[in-house]
Amino acid sequence: MVLFERERFPRAHVGESLLPATLAILDDIGVLPAIAAEGFVRKAGATMSWGRDAQPWSWYFAETNRRFPHSYQVWRPRFDQILLEHSARCGVRVRQGEAIRSVNENGVELANGARVEASMVVDATGQSALLACTHGLQEWDPFFRNLAVYAYFDGGRHLDPPDDGNIFIEAYEHGWLWKIPLAGGVSSVGAVVDRDFGAAGIRKRGRKRFFREQVAAAARSNAMLEGAELREGPFAVRDWSWCASAMTGPGFVLVGDAACFIDPLFSTGVHLAVSGAHLAAAYVTTALRTPSFGSAAAESYERLYRTQYRHFHELATLFYASNRARDSYFWEARRLTGATHRDPRTAFVRAVSGQAAAGYERSVLGHGVLPDDFATALQAELASRESRRMRPDGATRVRTAPGLEVRGAAVLGDGCFEPGYVIAGPGRDDLPVSTLVASLAHHARDDTLDAIAARIAQANDADAEQVREATVAAAELLIADGVLEVPGQVASG
Repeated sequence: MVLFERERFPRAHVGESLLPATLAILDDIGVLPAIAAEGFVRKAGATMSWGRDAQPWSWYFAETNRRFPHSYQVWRPRFDQILLEHSARCGVRVRQGEAIRSVNENGVELANGARVEASMVVDATGQSALLACTHGLQEWDPFFRNLAVYAYFDGGRHLDPPDDGNIFIEAYEHGWLWKIPLAGGVSSVGAVVDRDFGAAGIRKRGRKRFFREQVAAAARSNAMLEGAELREGPFAVRDWSWCASAMTGPGFVLVGDAACFIDPLFSTGVHLAVSGAHLAAAYVTTALRTPSFGSAAAESYERLYRTQYRHFHELATLFYASNRARDSYFWEARRLTGATHRDPRTAFVRAVSGQAAAGYERSVLGHGVLPDDFATALQAELASRESRRMRPDGATRVRTAPGLEVRGAAVLGDGCFEPGYVIAGPGRDDLPVSTLVASLAHHARDDTLDAIAARIAQANDADAEQVREATVAAAELLIADGVLEVPGQVASG
């Protein structure tokens, strides 16, 4: 494997705030010890001036993530260099300072005109999105048409303990501001504003003056920067969200910002890039080792990646719409758009249930003013889930919920995609399940769990009592999630 990197590391990059889910992947690939030893600031959660009023409030990873109750605020030049060096140690031939000019079905052409053949090309060109631009795959998001202006400061102060390692997010008239504490007394500070407002302001007043005006408008952030000195910047980047219409194709796969970009509100950029790279590695391994299974693996790669993107997108849309701490054109436009941007029940299911990617949804949504349709759907769904809660036994009769079915699919295994099963249906993200759960859902035709377990045990020549215990335990979770129904029980919303 050869990696062509246009820059020479270390190189500057924005996006310093990590999520615990990112650490899980970094641990899986063996690079987390090097990151933990680097001395990055430990991040316990986030503090926000956002929602019903301007009074700051905090949420913590420890509330929902036992394995990783903290993450890190990283200095991206060093963080990215650690990842690059880890790739080299794993056998990747790293060629820095060599840009790609174009990609074709047989490989790539370098900026110097040299051609390199390849069976598979992974496009990780960031927001340059080489392949997406070349193939006309970019689909722009009309909701998140923002612009970010950011800089780095020495000095100033951070939040008080225990929030001193938190990212601070403050809503203000024209958008919102982030302040991220980095090692060595450095702060990353950025303002996210409407694209047209930002572009016009920069043209009229210049980038530095415009940035200073945004910081001054965010009272708490401005106070923390009192006495701080500008270290680097300000810089401006377009934060206009988009997603590729296809993330795979003949001989290529898109990953990270080259596949999609979502508003930076929940620090999801690095996570989507790391998670996408993890999935892309599994896809490439599968496609090269087992070409006959490549198309199924490509379909699953796109499904899993789009599920994450859609989850973060819908959560950010809802959170923008829930802010009442500030009134302005920026916030009113996003409240009106966000209130009609999605089906309420589907948004709730995706934003609050079954998603481990972030883990903070229940906390942050509790501080906003939710649109009426969403709040109604949320209460109905919570009541429905509570009504389904039960501890079944072998005599409990169950059936698969209407519209759901078990499908064969490529599921993520150990470093590759493998044949497996998902439970799929309208308004749901596909749920990968074990063979036992797939058999349970398949055989659930208004019969008792004892009878279903007996059929599964016989079909698999397995111990009947062990299968029965596992079947009853799995049924409890599937009933609560609405995959299985108990005849006579209150139907799901």
